[in-house]
Amino acid sequence: MKTSILLLVSLFIQTFLFSQQLGLPNYLSDKEKAELPNYKPPVLKGITHPPVSPIRNAAEWEEMQGVLISWISGYETFLSQIIKYAREEARVYVYCSDSNTVKNYLINNNIPTTNIRYLIASLNSVWIRDFGPNNIYTNEVDSLYLVDWVYNRPRPQDDASPQQFATLMQLPLYQCTQPPTDLVATGGNWVSDGFGTAFSSKLILTENATTSSYNQTPKTEQDINNIVSDYLGINRYIKMDVLPYDGIHHIDMHFKMLDEETLLVGQYPNGISDGPQIETNLNYVLNNFNSVFGTPFKVVRIPMPPSTSGSWPSSGAYYRTYTNSLIINKTILVPTYYTQYDTTALRIYREAMPGYRVIGINANSIISQSGAIHCTTHEIGAVNPLLISHQALPNTDNIWTNYQVNA
Repeated sequence: MKTSILLLVSLFIQTFLFSQQLGLPNYLSDKEKAELPNYKPPVLKGITHPPVSPIRNAAEWEEMQGVLISWISGYETFLSQIIKYAREEARVYVYCSDSNTVKNYLINNNIPTTNIRYLIASLNSVWIRDFGPNNIYTNEVDSLYLVDWVYNRPRPQDDASPQQFATLMQLPLYQCTQPPTDLVATGGNWVSDGFGTAFSSKLILTENATTSSYNQTPKTEQDINNIVSDYLGINRYIKMDVLPYDGIHHIDMHFKMLDEETLLVGQYPNGISDGPQIETNLNYVLNNFNSVFGTPFKVVRIPMPPSTSGSWPSSGAYYRTYTNSLIINKTILVPTYYTQYDTTALRIYREAMPGYRVIGINANSIISQSGAIHCTTHEIGAVNPLLISHQALPNTDNIWTNYQVNA
């Protein structure tokens, strides 16, 4: 009995220390839940009125100049692998409290340190997808602007980082942070097609409602639609019911756009975990909306893997996902967990996106905190991008035929 008690105490201490080493999770900690009713987000100096010119929220697969990362202790191996491959496609901007610590870690792990810029700041967390700046362009690609909203976590250093980055890059920052356009939102719950359509879970409605705990101006769904239209150029905002077992309700944990007309959607075995709600949501989208080209969305399914013991989120397992990936120019970084499912997921990406380099990065060290690669990165749009949008030709198998493209 004494041995059993000592073992349980030891396991508790190890679990506690592990959680402390990993920093803040993607979800609200108990301490943050208690702080939230009295929390006031930082008052920043961005532009609070919407842009005047016609604007367009860039899609993730467009040309990018950089990737933002927040270097937080406990995730070094995971983050260094993202840096290793992302720096080959774009400059990596690393928020860190000490650049020498990051440099030495990369060097000691044989990762080149070129095409990396260090931004000295002590951020609260690693989840830069959720609090990082959003990319918009005026007149399709004329000028790059950044857009910020009220981060849905009481983490002031995180919430202030878009202003710091905009100042560094000398880019205008438009902010939906002051009444009546103080929009509470999170980047993990935002997917854009680059042409005026965005997807979210209905978390966006809950967090801006009269009953919200965020001290924001209460907003109706139409109020929210108006804000994302004015600041992000979204004229069609599709919202889906939240999933019962995804504790953070971020759409990027099971949903991703691969291009303007292709949806990558996680899939559970029939009747398992969040599977039924995902299928209901997908049917809602397909039955009510078309792509920007006026044609039905294409759908690619990808497994939602269980734990190594076969457990699912409905039984308390971590929310393992392959949709939480990053497209950075011609490379796709995909979270991996164990070979049985990883090989299938990587094959699906390669088949769905020919011509891209698809690389798996082990996400087991971070998935317990409800996030993976997409959650810990944020792309920054190119200053002078080339934008070509054309629907995929339905059949290009005949090598002797010329195919006309007008874009």
